[in-house]
Amino acid sequence: MEINKFKIEYWLNPYDDKARYNLGSSCCKPVTLRELLELTNTDRDMFFQELENMSMHYGYFEGMPRLKKAIAGLYTDAVTPDMVLSVHGGTGANSIVCYTLCQPGDNIVSILPNYQQFYSIPEALGTEVRIFNCDETSGYGLDMDRIRSMVDEHTKMINLANPNNPTGYTLNRKQLEDLIHIARSADAYIVCDEIYRGLSGEYMYSICDLYEKGICTSSASKVFSCAGTRIGWIVTRDPSIKDAMMNMRSYNSICEGPINELIAAIALENKEVFYKRNKAITDAGREILQEWISAEPHFRIACDSMSSTSYINYDFDMKAEEFAQKLYDAKGVLICHGGCFEQDKSFRIGYGFGDADYLKAGLLNISQFVKELEASGEIK
Repeated sequence: MEINKFKIEYWLNPYDDKARYNLGSSCCKPVTLRELLELTNTDRDMFFQELENMSMHYGYFEGMPRLKKAIAGLYTDAVTPDMVLSVHGGTGANSIVCYTLCQPGDNIVSILPNYQQFYSIPEALGTEVRIFNCDETSGYGLDMDRIRSMVDEHTKMINLANPNNPTGYTLNRKQLEDLIHIARSADAYIVCDEIYRGLSGEYMYSICDLYEKGICTSSASKVFSCAGTRIGWIVTRDPSIKDAMMNMRSYNSICEGPINELIAAIALENKEVFYKRNKAITDAGREILQEWISAEPHFRIACDSMSSTSYINYDFDMKAEEFAQKLYDAKGVLICHGGCFEQDKSFRIGYGFGDADYLKAGLLNISQFVKELEASGEIK
């Protein structure tokens, strides 16, 4: 199968551990295993005793029951543990959903910016991909009339990230219900990547709370600071589609590791601890970013963010990837350029790592770099 290069992974991964200032990451500050046990008041002796007695046979086909219960607890009562499928990370969740739903003859509506899996995998599978591209003129909001015009009787799904990646724009309940009304008219699924959900300080509605054909994907990576577990999940209220995804998952990974599922379960059982910790981190980082932006004539924040990243637009004439590469080469600052999201003259900055001085220093280096570009005449 021919498929487009996964731009964000090819861009970030080679530099991730080499950058002087890594502002490209979108994870909230990762925890060590020691920190996890301390934050959650988990009895260390009992935890390690459970590990010592854990069989290293295959894990649970649908996911560890304790983990599935903890995942269901992230949503309203509309979601129950039997609707949950544990998979290999958020990328595993997204790919399984796409491989299950997409086939030639159907079309999908993909709301960009978005994670590339949601349009490149369907395209590679021969599904018609109809792109709705949010932009700065609308504050990266959705034009429901335009989306409605893109949907027909062959539309299999509408997909999006909520909160959005990279902008952090978040649909409220009313906006989700408007989108559901459109999807119901075509009997289409709505697939939401909700990996950044939970940092607003109040309950963020999931598509699975509100729509019988809603499918959400997520993982322990971002808001729960446990990317190393590689635990993700899919939630669907449709038993037939869940069975189809379980079949696809059997081809993909069979099951997840029970040690990883146990660690993720502990984190998710203590969701409020992580919500509070990581909201404080991201709020502080966002405030630093906004203060920096206010003194920068070339940059502007695209929209309010409810995630661990914000999206920056700029006004000078230089391609996004070129700007990011030159910035990295000159200053060692890693940002996620807009080309990773099919956007231009823009970049994503993450501030979930919880180090104010590091963030300020990275931003200062961006400012210095732009001044150097101006002095050299490369930009005006």
